[in-house]
Amino acid sequence: MRTRAAVLCAAAAVVAGSVTALPASAATRAPVQVSPVTWKKCGTTDYPTLQCGSVRVPLDHRNPRGRQITLALSRVPHTAPASQGPLLVNPGGPGGSGLALAGFVASTLPKKVAAQYDVIGFDPRGVGRSGPAVDCAPGYFKPVRPDSVPATPALEQANLKRVQSFAAACGKKYASVLPYLDTVSAAQDMDSVREALGARQISYFGYSYGTYLGAVYAKLHPDRVRRLVLDSIVDPTGVWYEDNLSQDYAFDDRQHALMAWIAKYDSTYRLGTDPAKVEAAWYAMRAALAKKPAGGKVGASELEDTFIPGGYYNGYWPYLADAFSAYVNGRKTAALVEAYENFAAVDASGDNGYSVYAAVQCRDSSWPRDWDQWRKDNWAAYEKAPFMVWNNAWYNAACAYWPTKTLQPPNIANGKLPAALLFQATDDAATPYQGGVTVHRLLAGSGLVVEQGGGNHGITLSGNTCLDTYLATYLTDGTVPHGDGTADAVCRKTPDPKPLTAKAASTSSRGSTLHGLLGFRG
Repeated sequence: MRTRAAVLCAAAAVVAGSVTALPASAATRAPVQVSPVTWKKCGTTDYPTLQCGSVRVPLDHRNPRGRQITLALSRVPHTAPASQGPLLVNPGGPGGSGLALAGFVASTLPKKVAAQYDVIGFDPRGVGRSGPAVDCAPGYFKPVRPDSVPATPALEQANLKRVQSFAAACGKKYASVLPYLDTVSAAQDMDSVREALGARQISYFGYSYGTYLGAVYAKLHPDRVRRLVLDSIVDPTGVWYEDNLSQDYAFDDRQHALMAWIAKYDSTYRLGTDPAKVEAAWYAMRAALAKKPAGGKVGASELEDTFIPGGYYNGYWPYLADAFSAYVNGRKTAALVEAYENFAAVDASGDNGYSVYAAVQCRDSSWPRDWDQWRKDNWAAYEKAPFMVWNNAWYNAACAYWPTKTLQPPNIANGKLPAALLFQATDDAATPYQGGVTVHRLLAGSGLVVEQGGGNHGITLSGNTCLDTYLATYLTDGTVPHGDGTADAVCRKTPDPKPLTAKAASTSSRGSTLHGLLGFRG
């Protein structure tokens, strides 16, 4: 699950770790005093009222007086006479920084709604300004990487060597930390934040992986949840190996949708009016780049990296189509390199985000440790949905060699919560639609709002008035819709974009701002 960050060998020593996740009863942690947060001004041009602080939490919540780590926090304080308390926000990942998201949410919600909350952002353990920040292998995504599709034994071995070395580096650098990078520990951190804020309850608003984090927190501490908003919902029954395979089919569908959109605007892009022929041209471009990377940077794997964000957010489509057209029609590479640098290139914060992503997902649940199983499952998926399968497989394959034991994911079914509000687009690729349906069933009394035909990932606060009205109403008074079908309410999708004009290329939208903040691979 990825957007741009702006997106072991068996012989290695195994890091010690528990094989069983903390059950719901783990809410009964040993008491420990949490110091109140000291807030300092850290406003930016975009978010001038933003404040920053930090809180110390146990590395191991079962040993609250042991080693402490630091969580970085941000806040936009309430301005209304009466407050509804803290609203914690999370952009997903795992590995996404939430500090700027607090400013975005507070400035994008209706003023009367935002004024009622202290909107709290945070960098989860291991991320960003929290300490220690984890970065297993700086420059891991430096181009040009081996072709992701292991069409030859040599390519398979080259990719395997990369992921094995990454897992080994993590185990060597962070042996004392990796056993505590997991979703349950991050959820317990949230409760420490609640204590540091002096709040009896918190409200929570999470995107993508943030929906799973929020659901786990709600399972551990249902009595401490005031409001719960989940947008673009992880299927908790598939974390994480099965969920990643499900993504592959959904992203292939989104790539088809992009090809059809390009064909619709043949007068602009000159790539043909038949989506199948446009797609054939894309795969021909991929094959050419595998032999001669564009600008020495964009090979086959980097091309996939560049187009995968288009599956998350169709606002990127015009830029991707321009780059595609320029390459095919004139062998011009500048636009393709620019698109890669804007949407896919991984900087230092991205290295950190990916390291946390891998650490959390590899620790959270069981993964096949037999590479033959990965090979079999991914080739089977590739035969039906080739666009992202092997790119996604290598993105997660370090988990086959991860140096910690795995946990048992908690069952997030919950009948003790106040009504939660869920948002899901029917054609979301990163968190396919079934995840929203499943969590709606598991969270008793929840309301599911569906964006019919929508394919973006992260759909509230992106310009869809229908969705945002449900969100504002819920945050104001806790009201959720209830209907007779699978969905409790249905909104029309946000219209697809148009080809770029000089004016459009120079302006940004709420959607593009949000998608720049959402976490690494979801």
